[in-house]
Amino acid sequence: MNTPSNMLALGTKAPFFELPNPSKTNEIQSLEELKGEKGTLVIFMCNHCPFVLHVIDKINELYEDYNDKGIEFIAINANDVEKYPADAPDKMIEFQIERKFDFPYLYDESQAVAKAYDAACTPDFYFFDDKLDLIYRGQMDDSRPGNNKDVTGEDLIIAFENLLLGESQEEIQRPSMGCNIKWK
Repeated sequence: MNTPSNMLALGTKAPFFELPNPSKTNEIQSLEELKGEKGTLVIFMCNHCPFVLHVIDKINELYEDYNDKGIEFIAINANDVEKYPADAPDKMIEFQIERKFDFPYLYDESQAVAKAYDAACTPDFYFFDDKLDLIYRGQMDDSRPGNNKDVTGEDLIIAFENLLLGESQEEIQRPSMGCNIKWK
């Protein structure tokens, strides 16, 4: 089922969270500890969703390009792993190793964090400035599985560059699209 993002209001303060990181023996990590110096991209995603698989390598490439410029990425998996065992924490570790990404990938078992962000789909992107105010939310780019458009990361790149240059964000922000979050 193709589910668009709910488009949380711009200017919203990033809801606080503390979640376990399966790749670090379930060490609890918080937004405060992990946030970037200049910006923080929170991504709701999971292991098995075709929309996530379609973009994960580009997300990793963007992370490598922007992490040293002060932008941190934090991925969160909120899927119901009883119904979707492919998204279980041990599989999150495997997915992270297989796809070779270094940004934190946290597990929101209670789904409270996904609800606080009004997350709807995987992937769902939320980009906050240094004060943790929401400045961009929506799609990474126009590419979707099967639409034959290149995965460019364009919409996120524009948001990152605007932040780094101190420019205003685009007024028109298009929703992300993906599989619905698997609610309990």
